[in-house]
This record gives sequence, structure tokens and C-alpha cells, in this order.
Amino acid sequence: MGHAQPLDLHLPDRTEPCARLATLLDPQQSHVDAPEVGVIVAHPDDETIGCGAQLARWIGATIVLVTDGAPADGKDAQAAGFASTADYARARRRELETALEIAGVRGDALIALDIPDQQVAWRLVETTHRLTEIVANRCLSVFFAHAYEGGNPDHDGTAFAVHAAAQLLQRQGKTVLIAEMPYYRAVDGGIAIQTFIPGFDTKECVLNLRPEQQALKRRMIAAHQTQSAILAPFSTTREQFRIAPSYDFCSLPNEGRLYYEQQDWGLTGREWLALARLALAKLGLECQP
Repeated sequence: MGHAQPLDLHLPDRTEPCARLATLLDPQQSHVDAPEVGVIVAHPDDETIGCGAQLARWIGATIVLVTDGAPADGKDAQAAGFASTADYARARRRELETALEIAGVRGDALIALDIPDQQVAWRLVETTHRLTEIVANRCLSVFFAHAYEGGNPDHDGTAFAVHAAAQLLQRQGKTVLIAEMPYYRAVDGGIAIQTFIPGFDTKECVLNLRPEQQALKRRMIAAHQTQSAILAPFSTTREQFRIAPSYDFCSLPNEGRLYYEQQDWGLTGREWLALARLALAKLGLECQP
């Protein structure tokens, strides 16, 4: 897997927001007041995979859940033993609320956009505007979100919306920082889990979790009962972050190797490029060089 370059937690430049990120990721800080932090994820359980152990430390953070976790075709619901997609969505929401309760996160910290699972790519403009409104209302300035990695179309759609919202906010004079979390991506011969796509000039931080943090994360994962088989390969011993690079969403991530094209998840790379370009045009944004 290689070795991640550690994030300097004692930055000589103590200006915000990078210095703030250093504090948020400092393992010596058992609790950090974090009302300006937004954890923006696509599905119930993404919060646990990405930063479950940190949620117990970040006091006052906002968790934004983009989808309901229940694909409209009903296949996942049926496979999980539910009579309807709506029942499955409600179950996943209860699992998320239980996981957050285990981490000590207040109920009013959660904001759900309730976009149907597998539909974010078709609703990029809406998602971007809704995130922008949430950020303004809650005065958020540090985001923890998905890496753009070609693993899951909802993950990439959420990454797009986060970066687009940040650009719109910057036009209004509001500085924001995006820290990203890796989930999964295609590699030759299989899948890479919880490792970043290499080649970007941005620092990485690997937090090796203490035994009590590992136990907490295992309890949070167990709360997502309907996803037990899917979550089994993910680590409970470490969490990884890096400052997000400036992505070109008009180009495919991961050198065009898209894990979701190997699955029946309703999107192709060609469709993604068309949808991303159209959304950027509607938002008044441009493809990044």
C-alpha cells in the first residue's frame, strides 16, 4: 500500500484554515470544539468508514447525508429482506442514527438531503445549491468529504458538489478547506480499499487509532447491520485524510479506471462526463485545468 506522507501537525504557518485542520487531526486532542466542520458523505455508513473515530472528538460538527442509501430499483432492498425501497431507506437511516449515537453525536447534527441512492450524478446542480445553503446557515468552513476516485457514482457526485459549493462560496469571499477521505477504487486485478490515488502534490495523514477508538469504530460498523458484508473489508485500525487537490471533474478519475462501470450502478464514465460538464455550465463554473 505504500506509506502516506504525514500531515505536519505542527505547521509553522499557523494561519487558518490549514492550522485548524492540524488541530482537528491532532491525535493528542481528545476533544475539539468543531462547529465549523461539515462531514459530507453520500450514504449511511460512509461517515463511519471515513471518520467514525473522529466524530466522537469533533464536538458540534455537522453531518450531511446526501442520499437515502436505497437504490430505486429495489434490488438492494429485496436482497436485504425488505418489502419496499422505502422500508430499506428507513432502516438505513435508523442504522446511521444509531452509529452517530454511539459516537456521541447529537441528533440535530444530522442533515439528510434524501436524494435517492445512485441518483446524485443526475442531480449535481441541486446537490451543490443545497450544500451551499447548509454551509451558509451553519457557518461551516472545513469539509470532510469523498475523494474523487471512480469507485462509486454517488461518492464522485458528492465530491463534485462539495468542490463546486466551495468554489461558489469562494466567489462570495468565504474561504473553505476540503479534506478528503478514501473509500475504494479500481486497480489492475481488483480493488484498492482506503488508499488515495497517488500523483497529487498534497499531504496525507494516516491516524492509527487507539484501542478504544478501534472498539468504538467496530461498534459503529456493527450498527449498520444491513451493510455488514459490504463493510467487512474496511479497516478499523486507521483513518486517512488529505487536503483535497483541485480536481478536473471534466476528466475521469483514476486514469479512467472506474469501479462502478464493473457494477450495475446505473452510470458510465461517458455519462458522468456529460453530466459533470452540464452541471458546471449551469452553475457558472468551468472545468479545472
